[in-house]
Amino acid sequence: MPNYRRNYVPGGSYFFTVNLNDRRQDLLTRHWPLLRRAIQAVQGCHPFRLDALVVLPDHLHTVWTLPEGDADFSSRWRAVKSRFSKALAGDRPIWQPRFWEHTLKDEGSYRRHLDYVHRNPVKHGWVRRVRDWPYSTFHRYVEKGVYSLDWMGGAGQG
Repeated sequence: MPNYRRNYVPGGSYFFTVNLNDRRQDLLTRHWPLLRRAIQAVQGCHPFRLDALVVLPDHLHTVWTLPEGDADFSSRWRAVKSRFSKALAGDRPIWQPRFWEHTLKDEGSYRRHLDYVHRNPVKHGWVRRVRDWPYSTFHRYVEKGVYSLDWMGGAGQG
């Protein structure tokens, strides 16, 4: 990745994948309240809209929209990772050093990534139905009428 350049778009929407350093661990779901507090604390200091989130044992996917004129998602991720790590009071590296981001360029891309985030626990075999995974904003979208409770059916195919 020596020539990789991040695409910083002020006020942009982004899809992120963030992984644990040891993908055999389950720290993210086991310590979900700590992760949620870390995200909320960073939002309090450096606002962003959390459009979608799914937390799996070893990685998470999320869609964020930054405030107009602000493109600094890297500092936000650094702060989330740091707060979570400190809350666990561990001395070993918890996170992979980088994260993966994709700039969402239009409404179609935005919607496809929301769908990807929400069906991810089914894709990885953690549940058979999207609604059965508790660590997801899917439930918020059901309440808003964006998704039906049986979205993606029983086997997550659709």
